[in-house]
Amino acid sequence: MPGPAGKRKARGPRLPAGRAVGDAPSRHPLLVVISGPSGVGKDSVLAGLKARGGSYHFAVTATTRSPRPGEVDGRSYHFLTRQRFEEIAAAGGLMENAVVYNERYGVPKAEVREALARGQDVVMRTDIQGVATIKAAVPQAVTIFLAPASFAELEERLRLRGADSEEQLRLRLATARREMDAACHFDHVVVNAEGRLEEAVAQVERIIDAERERPERGPVHIP
Repeated sequence: MPGPAGKRKARGPRLPAGRAVGDAPSRHPLLVVISGPSGVGKDSVLAGLKARGGSYHFAVTATTRSPRPGEVDGRSYHFLTRQRFEEIAAAGGLMENAVVYNERYGVPKAEVREALARGQDVVMRTDIQGVATIKAAVPQAVTIFLAPASFAELEERLRLRGADSEEQLRLRLATARREMDAACHFDHVVVNAEGRLEEAVAQVERIIDAERERPERGPVHIP
């Protein structure tokens, strides 16, 4: 599925991934926000970036939902009570604050500020609502939309995951159709086709490399 017209494309030779912590930064570190519909493979792409060994800081999202099998608190998500989440949100401590399928999600600002201060590029994932909030507050953020090769492929992934009831699946699919329309508001679109994860990961990395080298890029300010 081709990306919307007018999206920037990374070109030229591929630069080393990430930047070693402690190196004198020649450019300002980035805030990279990755999003896309449920089931598109956001976690898989992030895992692929981690496996490539770059020194990115991967921001951890806070949520009120219960952990799924295999998820680890503080690594997969910060699993919080609703009361604690609302306290942090009320204090202005979240990059964004969204309700997704009746659960609260948001990325704490403190760890993002700390990583940027160390000179690390910060990579975070969030839902479509959250991207709009972050881009409005932090215009320097680089936004990447992950898209499926087709909607039929996305539906098949969600069904094979087997994590939802039929009613929940219908809700996810209806939401995903709406979210696909938001792709045109992102800086970049990357297609994560079934069986071609490494290509999607490599394209995301090329985008980050190219954005880092833009001479007009200024520092990221987290309000």
